[in-house]
Order: sequence, then C-alpha cells, then structure tokens
Amino acid sequence: MPILYPTKTTMPTLDEIERRSMWDEVAVGYTVERALAEARRCIQCQDPLCEQGCPVGVPIRDFIRRVALEDFGGAAELIRTKNVLPAICGRVCPVEHQCEAQCSVLARLEPVGIGRLERFVADWERAHPHDGAHRRKKQRAQKIAIVGSGPAGLTAASDLAQLGYQVTVFEALHAIGGVLRYGIPEFRLPKAIVDEDVEHLRAAGVKFETNVIIGKTVTIDELLGELGYGAVFVGTGAGSPKFMNIPGENLKGVYSANEYLTRVNLMRAYSFPDYDTPVQRPTRAAVIGAGDTAMDAARVSIRLGAEEAHIVYRRTQAEMGARAEDYRRAAEEGTIFDWLTLPKRFLGDDDGRVRGMECVRMELGEPDESGRPRPVPIEGSDFVLECNLAVIALGTNPNPLVPATTSGLETDAHGCVVTDPETGATSRKGVYAGGDIATGAATVILAMGAGRRAAGAIHEYLEGERQ
Repeated sequence: MPILYPTKTTMPTLDEIERRSMWDEVAVGYTVERALAEARRCIQCQDPLCEQGCPVGVPIRDFIRRVALEDFGGAAELIRTKNVLPAICGRVCPVEHQCEAQCSVLARLEPVGIGRLERFVADWERAHPHDGAHRRKKQRAQKIAIVGSGPAGLTAASDLAQLGYQVTVFEALHAIGGVLRYGIPEFRLPKAIVDEDVEHLRAAGVKFETNVIIGKTVTIDELLGELGYGAVFVGTGAGSPKFMNIPGENLKGVYSANEYLTRVNLMRAYSFPDYDTPVQRPTRAAVIGAGDTAMDAARVSIRLGAEEAHIVYRRTQAEMGARAEDYRRAAEEGTIFDWLTLPKRFLGDDDGRVRGMECVRMELGEPDESGRPRPVPIEGSDFVLECNLAVIALGTNPNPLVPATTSGLETDAHGCVVTDPETGATSRKGVYAGGDIATGAATVILAMGAGRRAAGAIHEYLEGERQ
C-alpha cells in the first residue's frame, strides 16, 4: 500500500533573503529520498485521471511507479516517449491546473507532486547521461519547416524528426528556445536546461537556423515554393505586448514585460558582474499586473538591485492570475503588493525618464462580463507611487508578422491564426500552426500539445492521408 502522507513532500528552496541577490535556481529539487517518499504517495489507481489532465499524454502513473521502484532511468524513458522537454515542464508547468488537478487523492489530501517528480527524473537523467539511440522509423525525403523555437515548435520538430523527416527550425533571435529562453528568468528556468533539451533535438537530426525572420528574411510562400519544403508549422507565439494606453508610456524606463524579460535574459543581466550588461539597474520598480510574468518581472528587479519592487493590480489577490507558488516566492523575496490600485499616468523627469506613477485606489463593484467584481475608482484617492522602472505585464497578443506576410492565412479578430484545434491545419494548404499564435497567450505544456497534434497531422498530410 502507498504511504498516504497528507501533504506533498517538501521541495527545498534557497534561503529567501540570500536569493534576493542571486540568480541561482530558487527551487533546489528533490533528493532521491524525497522523490521516493513522494512517489510512494501515489495510489496507482486503475484509471489514472491525472493523465487526462496532461496535454501531451505523459504516462504519469507508470513513470511514478518506476520512481517508487528506484528505476529512474526507466522513468525517464517513459516520460520521453511523450514529453521532449521534461526538465522544463517539471519546472514551469502549472500542474495545479492540469495533471495534479485530476489526482485521485485530491479529495482528501494534497495531490501527488507530479511536476516535482517529473523534474527529479529529468534532472537525474541529465546527471546520468547515456548514449541512447534516437529511433527513426525511416529516412524521408520531405523537408518540413518549423517557424519559431518555442515549446510548440520544438515538440513538433522532435516528433517529425523521429518520423524521419528533414526538419529545420527557423528562429528570429540569435539563440534557440523562444519564450523558454527569453521569457522565463534564470532563477526559475536555467538556460543550461534549455540548452540541453535543444541538444537532444540536434542529436535526433533537427537542424536550427537562427537570425531568420520568417516574413522578412524569407516568407512562408518561399518556403513552400522555391525552397522546397513540403509543409510548414508556425509556432511564433504571442510576443506582441499589450499596453494601457495612458499618458507617459513612451518615457524611458517604461517597458512591456516581454521587452524587459527579453533584455534581462538575452543581455545576460543574470551574469552580472561577470558579464557587463546595459540592462538598467533600478532603485524602485513598479510592475503592473498580477500574473506569472508580473511576478517574474518583480523578482528580476529585486535581483537587479531594486530597494522596493511593487506589484500594482486593480483587483485583489483573489483575482490574480499568478500561480500560488510564484506569488509566495515573490512575497518571500520582499515584493510589495498594491492591490486595488490602478495607474492613471506615468510621470517623467526633465530627462524624459519615468519618476513615478499617478494611481487611484479601487473598490470592487458589480460583476463585469467575465463574472468577476468590476473595480471602481474611489473618488479622491489619487496618489503618486515613485519608481524609476515601470513594467507593464498585462499579457500579449499573437505575433502579427507571419499572418501579415502570408497570403491566404486566415486570422480571427484577436490576430490569432485560425486553426483546426484537432490538427493545427490553417486555411492555407500545407501550413499548420499551434501554441500562442493560435490560442493567444497560454502555457508551455498546452503549446507542446498543439505541436504534437500538428506533427501528427503534417505526417498524415505528407503521406496523402489528409488533404
């Protein structure tokens, strides 16, 4: 019988004071003893509902059983049959809304720590490398182009390469990984983890071309035409930021979260002082929004030297979009939360740099169209929040470049590429899409699921089974 401890086995973390000035990964990971204790909480139910909550279909029950039996290599092999990025997913997937939300013990106890165990297995595999052969069904002549090297693109590339296709991934930036590299801070997802998973794909035969902007350097039409690609998968994500459209957004020191985190990651601010970087080092930071990205931006600003880092949100903590774990860690590191607060305009100094935000306090009124209480300004409650860095973290829209430069590619009112949700097929023959470019901003694992479904459909299309 499994050992049904009521709560998850604790995940050790770095000291909350020391980590404010460190870029090391905050969550340390399970030891073997902790992993065994957690795996043995799984009741190995006959109908593993947790697997229904996994967008890529990881055989959760069986990999956890192998962990419990101390067969960590076997567990890694099982996970990789469905998930090509296990070390990443084990760190950033919102498991509390997916696999763990379906755990059979959840009615009485905390769910089994599926994400923590997946991370443990992936990290064990990294520490115990082996020369496992990448199995291909056969070599195929057809070439397939993958546009974007984020989670959707990498998953599609892996599946298609294993089927024997000649797969090339085109990335607009100089480094591979998409949002995994530029959108998630080093202390949550070390770049070395991304690099190692990319190397798995290189070993499987996937080719990577960086500094290629599809829609400018080359178009989809050219890929399908003179360049001879039989199909194209578009996974360019949602990299176009949303703004508030209030006065002062053009002041120096006001960033979208997308730009701010990209600068920090790609200009290697996390390596300071070993690596000289032009990224601004703030003294007082204000981040507008309360999702995971907002928490990331606040925690980054603290590590860059901010004496105060504020989360400014017009609703309450109950309505925030951030994962509870990320909120808790942000609070531990000293983030100040200004709930029920709405910025009205940014204030600048004589040099055109932001010096503060004029804000108004809010109260909750009647529900709006989303069903949540509508924030209403409190008359006479205006105040100024001083800051020399402001980050707008209100979400993103799909990248518009590929749709704008591809004839016959249908988009919806939000700029998302219209796709068949089961196959990723678009209105353009031979062109498939998935991830945030098709759904709007979502999660890593949902994007991976879209990449997997599209890869299967592309295979059927090239085999003549789909038209």
